[in-house]
Amino acid sequence: MTTLKILAVAAAFLSSGKATDIRCSKSSLENRNVTVQNASVPLVNSISKDNKIQIALLLDTSNSMDGLIDQAKSRLWNIVNTLTTLKYNGKAPQVEIALYEYGNDGIRDENYIRQVTPLTQDLDLVSEKLFALRTNGGSEYCGAVIRDAANNLNWDSNEKSMKLIYIAGNEPFNQGKIDYKEVISKTKDKNIYTNTIFCGSREEGIRSYWQNGATTGGGKYFNIDSDKKVIYIETPYDIRISECNAKLNSTYIYYGNRGSEYKMKQITQDKNAEVQSVSNLVERTVSKSKKNAYKNEHWDLIDKAEKDAGFIANMKESELPEELKGKSKEEIKKAVAIKSADREKIQGEIEELSKKRQLYIDNEMKKRGTDDSDDLGKAIESSIQELAKKNGYSL
Repeated sequence: MTTLKILAVAAAFLSSGKATDIRCSKSSLENRNVTVQNASVPLVNSISKDNKIQIALLLDTSNSMDGLIDQAKSRLWNIVNTLTTLKYNGKAPQVEIALYEYGNDGIRDENYIRQVTPLTQDLDLVSEKLFALRTNGGSEYCGAVIRDAANNLNWDSNEKSMKLIYIAGNEPFNQGKIDYKEVISKTKDKNIYTNTIFCGSREEGIRSYWQNGATTGGGKYFNIDSDKKVIYIETPYDIRISECNAKLNSTYIYYGNRGSEYKMKQITQDKNAEVQSVSNLVERTVSKSKKNAYKNEHWDLIDKAEKDAGFIANMKESELPEELKGKSKEEIKKAVAIKSADREKIQGEIEELSKKRQLYIDNEMKKRGTDDSDDLGKAIESSIQELAKKNGYSL
């Protein structure tokens, strides 16, 4: 048990007053000033420090790809949630996502490619940059962008880690001076598997070498309708999970010069998700409850203290938010421990609600006889599950 968890348990039993109601209901949201008592720290799935699941998304941002970008915005959190269900030897690997764009004339690169984010657990950053992507005419060089991603991202060296590239676009796969076969073969030698998603008919994707790219890279080939609107199914659990999101946000304590900026970014990305749909915000909330994917130690004092037990003892007064300035180190530790205990309870409730929600969605899809396999998120989701099993991961 970590020092922070020990403190959380201690805070739960030593605090005076009534127990905090941290259930995700409207009444509990209105009562945030009650002192925590008898709050237990629930058991959570252990996180593996030995291996990772790393995904690089390479998206065509040429003129015709507005639909693809919209699907990526709508499915980002669904993809994250699929990744967080995977286990290796019973442990949940750390999840990292990188984002590239290619095929855009506005990019100042001879091959029209740009690394938008590195491999990171800062999923608010990934969301922010994804929502900022704009399409523009250009030339699409698949071999060049795969080479850049394979060589310049910080891929984990552990052979147990699952490392996947997903490239989506609609122009011939063999365009440009870079030989995609040579690049993808070398990428596969690094245990990085290339998956291709062609925006158009299956036959055209085969003719234009997208299937061959996946075959060469040991991955899967898909074709999707990039202009298709993502199907959302509302459930009886959506409102409660959304209420959990507001409660979860209240457990974050920012620190540092840019802490308040990152806190606002968290709220902004909540709003971006909600703009796509209420269901998308719900998916994001579920992602935020997963400790192996959504981590913010670069600005959140709870995550930082869990990673570095001695951090609070060495903090400067200027790094603290206003509500903690003037407090003793012990008072700060206690405040952090209480928020940590609250967060784990809320995350546990989100997990239970999300299971019920997914079961409802699965049953509703069966009733409707709906096949939504031809969108970006579902293509990635199905291939992740298949490749995970081949690599010794369990769902």
